[in-house]
Amino acid sequence: HRDSVEKFKRTLKKLTNRSQSMAFAVRVQRLNWIIRGWINYFALGSMKTVMNDVDAHLRTRLRVIIWKKWKVPKKRQWGLQKLGIGKDLARQTSYMGDHYQWVVTKTCVVRAISKEKLSQAGLVSCYDYYLEHHALKLC
Repeated sequence: HRDSVEKFKRTLKKLTNRSQSMAFAVRVQRLNWIIRGWINYFALGSMKTVMNDVDAHLRTRLRVIIWKKWKVPKKRQWGLQKLGIGKDLARQTSYMGDHYQWVVTKTCVVRAISKEKLSQAGLVSCYDYYLEHHALKLC
């Protein structure tokens, strides 16, 4: 079980690596294939905590991809404002520098690129999908 979870994490990490250049929609589609396939196979197991952790980490990696895609502070401010963040807070956040992991976890980027926004973009939540299919497998 532990080895298969590690392999799953490595696969997700490979797909969310920025050196894999692809459109965001294609990346989300490939992630969904991997997530659905893996959870459909292992849904009988008890791994609620693992899926919650994997899901949170996956969303963080996708936020970093989006943040890096908005290369310059002006574009980052524009993107945050488009997602509903106020002008002053968006400007302050966009000029914080290149500490990508810190910026996307500790600032308003988490609110702007929320779980709901990523699901609107088509991303399947590992945790929610697991809960749904785990309940079905137990019946």
